[in-house]
Amino acid sequence: MKGRDLYKKAKALIPGGTQLLTKRPEYYLPEGWPSYYTKAKGVEVTDLDGKTYIDMTRNGVGACILGAGDPDVDAAVKSAIDAGSMSTLNCPEEVELAELLCELHPWAQRVRFARTGGEAMAVAVRIARAATGKDVVACCGYHGWHDWYLAANLVSRDALTGHLRANLEPAGVPQALRGTIFPFRYNAIEELNAIVEREGDRIGAIVMEPIRDHAPTDEFLKKVRAIADRIGAVLIFDEISAGFRLATGGAHLTLGTEPDIAVFAKAMGNGYPMAAIIGRASAMAGAEKTFISSTYWSERTGPVAAIATIRKHRKHKVHEHLNRIGTLVQEGWKGAAKSAGLSITVGGIPPLSHFGIADDVSKEAQRAFTRAMLTKGFLADTAFYPTFAHNESHVTRYLKAVEEVFSELNP
Repeated sequence: MKGRDLYKKAKALIPGGTQLLTKRPEYYLPEGWPSYYTKAKGVEVTDLDGKTYIDMTRNGVGACILGAGDPDVDAAVKSAIDAGSMSTLNCPEEVELAELLCELHPWAQRVRFARTGGEAMAVAVRIARAATGKDVVACCGYHGWHDWYLAANLVSRDALTGHLRANLEPAGVPQALRGTIFPFRYNAIEELNAIVEREGDRIGAIVMEPIRDHAPTDEFLKKVRAIADRIGAVLIFDEISAGFRLATGGAHLTLGTEPDIAVFAKAMGNGYPMAAIIGRASAMAGAEKTFISSTYWSERTGPVAAIATIRKHRKHKVHEHLNRIGTLVQEGWKGAAKSAGLSITVGGIPPLSHFGIADDVSKEAQRAFTRAMLTKGFLADTAFYPTFAHNESHVTRYLKAVEEVFSELNP
């Protein structure tokens, strides 16, 4: 069955068609994006129709930091499977991984594990609320689909607009959670101050991404840290997207501010489900006060994959490669646009790069770009998350195609 036909069947069987919003074909190119893959290795993806593409978009939505099917990580996981991936007893690798994460982050003393980013953030917020005995959360950025976060849109349907995703529907979120979470924008310390002035000591946690599109200015992170200390709130850094992009470990290691809790997922397992909540002993004490437990948090392949990924990341200084490749692409976008006379904006830290085409309100130009790049053998849209498997040859070929397509968009 061809990919497009299978997706039609999926939409009749699976609400929304896919398990992840940003894997829906409509998100990229309705009726044109290849929906399913048969093989993914390095930067190459072969679809259900037998066509092979170079992935110059999100590469597993940021999960495949080493490249799809990394041989070292896969070998470690295969060994774990051969030894038994689940048992009545616990796998020793979870202790090894906990030690490794605390070694990378000397401020942390305790670790809990989950398997996905969204649930790990829910765990972190639960722990913070249990530790402080306070319900209200101030947040900045995107943090997943759970009730604690979407409750912001119960007060105003666009409360989370500007925090990566707009129009997040809170249907099904209990109305009783109204007024338990208040968003503030990155680098807008005055907005956090206003929340604190209004909510005061009711705030149990301040949740934010330490970096994504912009670097902190005017000691923003230090000021947030000081506010959390003053009001007795747990400062949680969501490192699900930024983690392992700027350092081996959290991006906050390069930014001069330590949280009370940090949350990792995506890149940590290079495509295998794994998430971690690490923190100071005082903050993580909340985990002893509340019930947090799940069968598949104890399986073996996730910790084994994370250990192999982190070791390879540290050995090869993968973050340096990601920044170099990401910078080449960002500069290439700018150069190609200038040559074509096309107006674009380029943003994001180099390992989480994106561009926007000016005045493309209906996204027709974006879709035209994606359609043309598919014909040239690339999975491409307006975002690019580099991997260790990308090299300068891939970038050169990609940017040559971008130049041609940008010229077609602005003939």
